[in-house]
Amino acid sequence: MQTQSYWFPAKRYGWGWGLPIRWQGWVVMAAYAVLVVTAVLSIRPGRHPLLFFAALVGLTIALTLVCWIKGEPPRWRWGGK
Repeated sequence: MQTQSYWFPAKRYGWGWGLPIRWQGWVVMAAYAVLVVTAVLSIRPGRHPLLFFAALVGLTIALTLVCWIKGEPPRWRWGGK
């Protein structure tokens, strides 16, 4: 029954998570995309590359934390169930 509460399923092959399976996961992915586009438009990567890189790292760490908390436990998978 706990698998119903996951927002992000584990990938079938490799380590990590796949596309969201619940609407909350899609909201998180959309927010991440909007924030990345906002960073591109507001920070201007050509003028401030380190600040832009720091913003992307911070956003990606936040996304990874949400996936870690709300996704299936990560482990290496070789396919199959």
